[in-house]
Amino acid sequence: MKKVKILSTGCYIPNNVLTNFDLEKMVDTSNEWIITRTGIRERRIADKDQSTSDLAVEAAKNCIDKVNFPKEEIDTIIVATITPDMLFPSTACIVHKKLGIKREVFAFDVSAACSGFIYGLVLAEGLLKIGKSKNLLLIASDVLSKFVNWQDRNTCVLFGDGAGAMLLSSTDDEDIEDGIVGTYFGADGNYDELLYIPAGGSKLPASFETVQKNLHTIVMSGKEVFKVAVTKMVDSVVKACEICGISVNQLDLLIPHQANLRIINAVGERLNIDPSKIFINVDRYGNMSASTVIVSLDEAITSKKISKGSLVGLVAFGGGFTWGAAILRI
Repeated sequence: MKKVKILSTGCYIPNNVLTNFDLEKMVDTSNEWIITRTGIRERRIADKDQSTSDLAVEAAKNCIDKVNFPKEEIDTIIVATITPDMLFPSTACIVHKKLGIKREVFAFDVSAACSGFIYGLVLAEGLLKIGKSKNLLLIASDVLSKFVNWQDRNTCVLFGDGAGAMLLSSTDDEDIEDGIVGTYFGADGNYDELLYIPAGGSKLPASFETVQKNLHTIVMSGKEVFKVAVTKMVDSVVKACEICGISVNQLDLLIPHQANLRIINAVGERLNIDPSKIFINVDRYGNMSASTVIVSLDEAITSKKISKGSLVGLVAFGGGFTWGAAILRI
């Protein structure tokens, strides 16, 4: 089995800022109400003409340019998203085109909601370790603002847009440490209608009625999601650490999915982790779905919150329900 190296990370955050005070003018809410319940102060919103692939390409370029990696050496592109440009072709194929890569690649999307980057990382590790891929570009990108009901104050305050990317490579060098130390993941479809978008698929194709009833927007049962999210994220971190043969306290940094500050705090308390070792940016970006953990990782590296050799835990939870954790050696 080959070793997996993490060559680079990158991200792209849209320029448009939507604050809580802006939302006060749009829906029956207040800055205090939002902060108290979510910890979010503002979120980024993509331009009307920006699609998921546009954000993904910018994150990919940022990632590739940091290490001056020749894009023609990329042989695999995976995009984790629940807001694809279209049903088909895959957003990964569109990213391949927009990056201007001339060679043929292995390209596909992963749909696991907010756990998408973790799921993609598991797939990436497998492809790289068995030699099916040499240089793999893993991207998480979503424009959730285009699937939000802006009249629903319980959900519209939560979500934002963004993208993150990671470049990974396989090597036969036995002397290097694996970039991906271990992973744990799972799903339970019995919770499918607690967090979902009802229409737009084969069950409820787009129609006048589905549009009129706002069935193409996010529906969430907040209290139920909160309970399961905390339990599964805590469980995922513990089990991922057990698989790696380490204790939770050996992590230099924990990057939880940035859905809600109360969820993040509850996870930290149950894991008994020092708050200084938990990365938080939900106040600035809101919930960017699968991209939250990779954007956070890139920010942690860029800000030097972690350094070479650091052990970092990523954990996420999303619609499906899906969940997962990954332990990385940066």
